[in-house]
Amino acid sequence: MTTDPTKTESRAMTGAEILVQALADQGVEVVFGYPGGAVLPIYDALFRQNRVRHILVRHEQGAVHAAEGYARSTGKVGVVLVTSGPGATNCVTGLTDALMDSVPLVCLTGQVPTHMIGNDAFQEADTIGITRPCTKHNYLVKQVGDLSRVVHEAFYIARSGRPGPVVVDLPKNVVMAEGEYTTPSDLDAPRHGSYRPQMEPERAKIEAAIELIANAKRPLFYTGGGIINSGPQAVQKLRELVQLSGYPITNTLMGLGGFPASDKQFLGMLGMHGTYEANLAMAECDVMIAVGARFDDRVTGRLADFSKGSKKIHIDIDPSSINKNVRVELGIVADCGRALDALVEQWKARRCKPDATALKAWWDTISTWRAKDCLRYRQSGEVIKPQYALQRLYELTKGKDVYFTTEVGQHQMWAAQFLKFEEPKRWMTSGGLGTMGYGFPAAMGVQVAHPEALVIDVAGEASFMMNMQELSTMMQYRLPVKAFILNNRYMGMVRQWQEFFHGGRYSESYMDSLPDFVKLAESFGAHGVRATKPEEVDQAIRTMIETPGPVLADILVDQAENVYPMIPGGAAHYEMKLGPDHGELKETTDKGMVLV
Repeated sequence: MTTDPTKTESRAMTGAEILVQALADQGVEVVFGYPGGAVLPIYDALFRQNRVRHILVRHEQGAVHAAEGYARSTGKVGVVLVTSGPGATNCVTGLTDALMDSVPLVCLTGQVPTHMIGNDAFQEADTIGITRPCTKHNYLVKQVGDLSRVVHEAFYIARSGRPGPVVVDLPKNVVMAEGEYTTPSDLDAPRHGSYRPQMEPERAKIEAAIELIANAKRPLFYTGGGIINSGPQAVQKLRELVQLSGYPITNTLMGLGGFPASDKQFLGMLGMHGTYEANLAMAECDVMIAVGARFDDRVTGRLADFSKGSKKIHIDIDPSSINKNVRVELGIVADCGRALDALVEQWKARRCKPDATALKAWWDTISTWRAKDCLRYRQSGEVIKPQYALQRLYELTKGKDVYFTTEVGQHQMWAAQFLKFEEPKRWMTSGGLGTMGYGFPAAMGVQVAHPEALVIDVAGEASFMMNMQELSTMMQYRLPVKAFILNNRYMGMVRQWQEFFHGGRYSESYMDSLPDFVKLAESFGAHGVRATKPEEVDQAIRTMIETPGPVLADILVDQAENVYPMIPGGAAHYEMKLGPDHGELKETTDKGMVLV
């Protein structure tokens, strides 16, 4: 009897050993987790091997955000391991965050033994029911014989198509039982069930798109996080197509870094706190090429008035995103990279040349919008402006191997406006869910993935306190994450909305009894630094960068500063507020927006 040399000889293993072997065969380098009774057999299997590293976090939410940071900065699948009951339920926020921002994760949750499910056993929760709305897919493994296949499928689903989180719920008796391990290559076809995302674009639709793009008078590329998720090919082909056409381009919050910020064709971020020129170009364009973006409400504003005069092309790997929020003339379901490759090929084959006169007129109009310098601010007096702090942070880190994460709030928007990204995967922020407490543990995951890089979490004091316990993890694993805290003693974005829309009634948005962040850092054995005046900012940043190990930089900034530009929620682009030094958009004419 002969054996197939391509097959790996199977042997009896415990479910826990099968799981760890599957992780190793999937290329997993690190798992972020927190032990408990239901997963102790898995932790025992991890202890007895050295292929998969484990990072012990201080809270399960921190584990998921760390895995997100790892995944988004590498393009790999992030992995989480937690126990049953509260271990699993503490992951829900992170899983929802990953689902909304298309982050590939596999979350392994412990569960009570199968014969106890439904009996309200100690630390039992209906993990499958709880996580079904906030995951791309989830599994409850009831037999050890299914374990290999399920784990391999989970990784395939997490990273294929539109990426997202997958939960694998593991009853304790399953991980203790013995079974046979099956490698990914040994799985019988069809290997991964019925999940077959459409990768290649339809040729006829590519040709129709080129016809619209080449004949546009006022075109605009609108690109999102899908470009970055697709990989280096998508980024390269986007840049090639934009340069070939000479057309303007804008990024969403999640898409920053997908196109070089220094390029003259880049209009900046668009959306609620995007640039004047990006939002007006969106409102006035005649052909919109949306690539890897989902027409989020923070981008569109009031749907009835969103870019009413444009024909829209939408390229996305997720068919459910096409025509969900905005009706488009041409929807192309495909991987962004492959669709852009086909568009570049067709552009070159047809030797397309845009209407030079119309394109010049369009750029002339955009130049008048750019001249408004919508992000300008005044740094005067003894109070640090948050914009100034971030501008100095950018200047003093420019050219370094640096990754930025953020928490959520005003500081997040200022970071998006003033930090300029030339490459993808250097910017990690919570976009769809807007999760306070995301940035610090996410930075931890980024630092694990890139141990020699400079990793900075731009934070607000309120968001930072959500998951500041992960400083203990960073100290344990010698992870030199830097937290740059813009401390205005308020939940800043909440205060801003209360000022604008609730008569300045600042209900429960002031942060009283804050810790001394310098002493807090020192209590963990880390380093702290503080700046209270503009002239102290540069030295604080230099100290933060140059000091080994984790550093908390407490930057006391103007309490009353607001983020501008701003399109109020549910408003149209022409209702944009540009701040006290500018006028406000009030009406539109056939020649574009006007200020009064």
